[in-house]
Amino acid sequence: MPARVAAEIAALPEPRGPMRRLCGDLARRIRLLAPLLQQLQGALPLADALGAARDLLRAVHDGSKIYQAMRGDGLLDRFASVNRQIQLALDALPYHTFDMPEEVQEQVALVHSQFKRAATRTDPPDVQLSKDISSALADKTFDPLVFTRISEKLQLQTMADIKKESVALHEMVISSGGEPDGCVEEMSSLLKKLKDCVITEKAPTPETLTARSASIKHTSPIIPDEFRCPISLELMQDPVIVSSGQTYERSCIQKWLDSGHKTCPKTQQPLSHTSLTPNFVLKSLIAQWCEANGIELPKNKANSRDRKSAKSSDYDHAGLVSLMTRLRGGNQYEQRAAAGEIRLLAKRNVNNRICIAEAGAIPLLVNLLSSSDPRTQEHAVTALLNLSIHENNKASIVASHAIPKIVEVLKTGSMEARENAAATLFSLSVVDENKVTIGGAGAIPPLINLLCDGSPRGKKDAATAIFNLCIYQGNKIRVVKAGIVIHLMNFLVDPTGGMTDEALTLLAILAGNPEARAVIAQSDPIPPLVEVIKTGSPRNRENAAAILWSLCCADVEQTRAAKAAGAEDALKELLESGTDRAKRKSSSILELMRQAEEA
Repeated sequence: MPARVAAEIAALPEPRGPMRRLCGDLARRIRLLAPLLQQLQGALPLADALGAARDLLRAVHDGSKIYQAMRGDGLLDRFASVNRQIQLALDALPYHTFDMPEEVQEQVALVHSQFKRAATRTDPPDVQLSKDISSALADKTFDPLVFTRISEKLQLQTMADIKKESVALHEMVISSGGEPDGCVEEMSSLLKKLKDCVITEKAPTPETLTARSASIKHTSPIIPDEFRCPISLELMQDPVIVSSGQTYERSCIQKWLDSGHKTCPKTQQPLSHTSLTPNFVLKSLIAQWCEANGIELPKNKANSRDRKSAKSSDYDHAGLVSLMTRLRGGNQYEQRAAAGEIRLLAKRNVNNRICIAEAGAIPLLVNLLSSSDPRTQEHAVTALLNLSIHENNKASIVASHAIPKIVEVLKTGSMEARENAAATLFSLSVVDENKVTIGGAGAIPPLINLLCDGSPRGKKDAATAIFNLCIYQGNKIRVVKAGIVIHLMNFLVDPTGGMTDEALTLLAILAGNPEARAVIAQSDPIPPLVEVIKTGSPRNRENAAAILWSLCCADVEQTRAAKAAGAEDALKELLESGTDRAKRKSSSILELMRQAEEA
C-alpha cells in the first residue's frame, strides 16, 4: 500500500508555479524512502500520510498558480502538516530493525530527520513576488519588467499556461461557491494582465507582419491543441463548458447532446446536467491568437455560419414576416397566439432563435411584457428566456430595455411568469455587466420574495438567479439589505422545505463579505451549521464548513460557540471523510479552536 502511493507520487508531473520547490522537496524525500516502503505491507499511518502528500501535490499541480501566490498561507500550513504526519509515522516505525543494508538505513534516517525539520520550518514569503503582484494590481500603467518577473515565477509564460490557469480559476470558483476567499476579481484582473503580457511579447512587429502577409498564402499557423474542439479537432469559434469541466465547440457538443448522449465525449463521465456555459476566457484567447496570426477572427466565421444555418429554421421568411405582423399589430388574441408560437419555436433549436431575433421579434416581445393579458405576458417572458439561450441574443434583449420590464413581471406577474422572469434574469446575468444592471434595476427584492413564497420550481429559479448575481460584490450588499439572511437561516432550520442545498450555497458565497458575515453571525447560525456538518450531504457539509470557517475567522466568540455546540468532533470526522475543500476548512477551524483555547 505505501509503495503504491509512493509510485503514484513519482508519476506526478514536474511541479510548476510558486509552490514548485516545496512540491519538489516533498516528492524527492518520498522517493528516497522507496527502499523502506518496498518492505512494508500494511503500515496504515504511513500509508495515510503518503496519501495526504499525494492529494496535496495533485491539488497544487491542478490548482491556480495565481491563487497560490496570493493566498498561499493555507497551502504552506498543509505542507507543514503533511511533513509532520510522515515524520510521526516514521517515528512509530522501527525501521532500524528491518533487514536493510546499512547505507539504506542511513538514508532513511537522513530523510526522517529532513521530514522533522520540514514539519517545523516556515518558508519565508517571496517578498519580491508579493510586491510585484501588489504593484501589478494597483498600477494602471503597464510595466513589462514587473509582469515578466510574475509570469516567470508563476510559470505562466505561454498561451497554453494561461489557458490552463483560466480553467483552474474557473473550477476553483465553481467548487468554492463563487468566492474563493474573496479575491476572484483580483485574480481575474491579474490573469487578464498576464495574458496581455504574453500576447504583447508574442505579438509580431510591423516587419514580421509584412513578411507573414506575403507568405500566408503558402503557410498557415499551427492551431494550438487547447484551441481545437475535441470532437471536430477544428478551431473553436464558440467554446462552451459542459458539467464535466471540458470545453467544446457549441455546435458540436449540442449535436452530441441532441443525439441522446448523456456523457462527456472526452472523459466519458456522466453529465450531471446538459447546460452549456460560455468559456469567455478561452474565446478571448482564441480571438487574440487569431489576430496575432493574421487570420479571420472566429466571430466573423460564426456570424457567417449563423446566417447560413438560419435558412434551415422551422419558418421561411414569409412565415416569420407574418408572425411579426401579428405580434406587432394584431388584436389581443392574435398577439397572444403569436407570442405563444414564438415561445415554442425559440425553445426548439438554435436556428429558430437566430431567425426570430433577426426578424425583429425581441423589441416586440419586450413591449408585450407590459400586456394586461396574463397569458400574453407569460408567453412573452418565456419566449425571451428561450431566445436568450443564444449568446448573441442576450445583448439584443438588454439593448431593448427589457430588464426593467422583466423585473416588473417578476413583481406582479402570475406564478409561471415570475418563475420564467427569474430564469431569464439568470440567463442574462451570465454576462458580467448585466449583473450590475439587473441588481441596479431592483430585481433582488422580488427575487427574494419568489424565493420565499414561490412554487418549488420558482424557489429554485430565484435561488439560482440570486447566486449568479452575487458573484458581483455590489449585489451581495443588496441581498443582505433586502433581508435574505433570515430566510436562508429558516431554510436551514426547517429542511423539510427542500431548500437546504440552495440556502447553504448562497450563505457560502455571502459569508466572504464582511457586512453579510456580520448579519449571518447575528442569526444564531452555529447550531444549524453544526447539524449540517454532522448529517448533511458531502457538498452541504463542505459549504457549512466554509460558512463556519468565515465566521470563526472573523470572531473568536463564534469559534467558542462552535466548540460548545459540539462542532469539534464533527469537524474531526469531516477531516477524515469530507471533500478536499471540506477537509481544508475543517483543519483551519480546528486550529482556530486550539488557538482560542490557549488564549
